[in-house]
Amino acid sequence: MNHHQSNNYQQPSQNRSANGVDYFIKGWSLAFNPGIKRFVFLPLLANIVIMLALFYWFFSVITDMIDWGLTLVPNWLQWLGYIISFIIALTLVILFCYFFSTVTNIIAAPFNGLLAEQVEAQLTGIPAPDTTWMSLIKDLPRVFGREVQKLLNYLLWAIPILLTYFIPVVGQSVMPIVWFLFTAWQINIQYADYAFDNHKISFHDMRVLLQQDKVDNLTYGILVSLFTMVPVLNLVIMPIAVCGSTAMWVDRYRHQALFASSRHKFN
Repeated sequence: MNHHQSNNYQQPSQNRSANGVDYFIKGWSLAFNPGIKRFVFLPLLANIVIMLALFYWFFSVITDMIDWGLTLVPNWLQWLGYIISFIIALTLVILFCYFFSTVTNIIAAPFNGLLAEQVEAQLTGIPAPDTTWMSLIKDLPRVFGREVQKLLNYLLWAIPILLTYFIPVVGQSVMPIVWFLFTAWQINIQYADYAFDNHKISFHDMRVLLQQDKVDNLTYGILVSLFTMVPVLNLVIMPIAVCGSTAMWVDRYRHQALFASSRHKFN
């Protein structure tokens, strides 16, 4: 995949009037804009095929997973079985949704990068580079390497959080909320990264920039997470999330990222 050269960019002013909800809504309109729709098709197709296969597997084993989880509950809390079953099921759904999103995004990463490139070109008025199939194939190792980096970052935090589920009462009551917020933040990182990676902004520097707008980015991640759990809507959410995240990149981070990248440092 060819990438824009930062020194050729006009530096747009940053837009702070829009929030996470606005960008989520904007993602829906951008995904169906002329010139963008054809780049939505491939990640959308990958999303549908993989989702159907994984959901079939998930619902075939969820009962056993819930039963196993209940065996970890002390006898004196058995009267809360229904509530605990619901919490365990909800946690498993959230866990599965992120797992599903991760697998799908790894496979669809090259196409999502192209989509982010086209959305950015449309929003800035600067033509996207001509990307050939050969250049796309040559770029696959780097693209998949970036996906692995995101996965390792996720596991670094996910494993300690999941271990807290073994703490009686607290693990089954407080941690599902913590887990949902953590997952929402990670999902936001997942979709924001395509625009950053198109310009070869490091994963660390991307996280630094995203943390400047924690509330808006978390809100955006929560909305994407919720739609990922809704049947039918979860079929189309991936390209829409890429579009919305790219819009936020253009408005808020493009200027900072490219300016800092040209000087090899961040504020």
